[in-house]
Amino acid sequence: MTSKTDEAAVSTDALGYEQARDELIEVVRRLETGGTTLEESLALWERGEELAKICRRWLDGARARLDAALAGPDTADDDPDV
Repeated sequence: MTSKTDEAAVSTDALGYEQARDELIEVVRRLETGGTTLEESLALWERGEELAKICRRWLDGARARLDAALAGPDTADDDPDV
């Protein structure tokens, strides 16, 4: 059986977007529900910040790939002088 501490220790590089997003949703739910100690709340907040950064990196990477695909070879095919 894994504890929440073990789950938090999972390498952030190994998390996919959906995994990070789902864990972030759970962290936010736990913070909103309350009932945790100050120390637990701070640990949850820090984990949430880390997960948000992971999600942002995934989304930035997806945006870069979309931008590259949109600016890809189609523009060269449309130019008859090339």
